[in-house]
Amino acid sequence: MHMTIWRLSTNGLYILLKFFGRYGIECLINNLCEKAQQFARQLKENGFIVSNDVVFNHVLISCDNEELTCAVLGNIQSNGICWCGGSSWNNKTVIRISVCSWATTAKDVTLSVEAFVEARTQALAEL
Repeated sequence: MHMTIWRLSTNGLYILLKFFGRYGIECLINNLCEKAQQFARQLKENGFIVSNDVVFNHVLISCDNEELTCAVLGNIQSNGICWCGGSSWNNKTVIRISVCSWATTAKDVTLSVEAFVEARTQALAEL
């Protein structure tokens, strides 16, 4: 079973490289990184805490306390604008954002950040 999964992974990678080429993969990775950095910058500007150095496509954020962070996560997952998951970072509850689609635009990120702000506003009203 493990070998089958490995073959599927390597076949997928081969197809990806064959289709996009080296330059295309480089552009894809750079785009994912840029969008993650945009997420981090805009969320920080809106009062969220960014817990990690954004060096690839993941952003870890939190609010002022864990209860608010969990409430924001629940609200953002139910509003349908974007999807992210909960995680733990240095024994602290965080929201994990992973930019993983080539189709994600700067406008998508901005709309998602606005959804995070609204989710926090809603959570503060409910707590």
